[in-house]
Amino acid sequence: MKRCPDCREWKPPEEFPRNRRMRDGRHAYCKPCHNARCRETRERLYGGSRHYHLKRRYGIGADEVEALIEAQGRVCPICGRQGPEQVDHDHVTGKVRGVLCFNCNGGLGQFRDDADALSNAVGYLVRNDDLHDLTVNRARGS
Repeated sequence: MKRCPDCREWKPPEEFPRNRRMRDGRHAYCKPCHNARCRETRERLYGGSRHYHLKRRYGIGADEVEALIEAQGRVCPICGRQGPEQVDHDHVTGKVRGVLCFNCNGGLGQFRDDADALSNAVGYLVRNDDLHDLTVNRARGS
């Protein structure tokens, strides 16, 4: 059994997060107390979880993301949907390009940010749209 200094309860070692630096391999605080301490620190130092993660991942804060959204007219620059929330960045340079909607950001990710692949996809859609129009017109007898 191990005692948590925050809640002062005795708990089994499995109730404490793993920590290789500690002699017993477990953190000093139990999981609920450890999580509460982490949340409090994020709030105190970074103003919230979103801001904290944006700073760590992209080097910009929530206020800068909001400014980007405002500069884009509060719409996704690809599809025009309202309320984009996904930060888009270049995976090679790490540079933030803009803020997209969930679907457009995921679409770019699926194409691995490859402009040639996206161009090929557009060509494919246009060709098949023309074929679809041809097929529909034949079916109608036009």
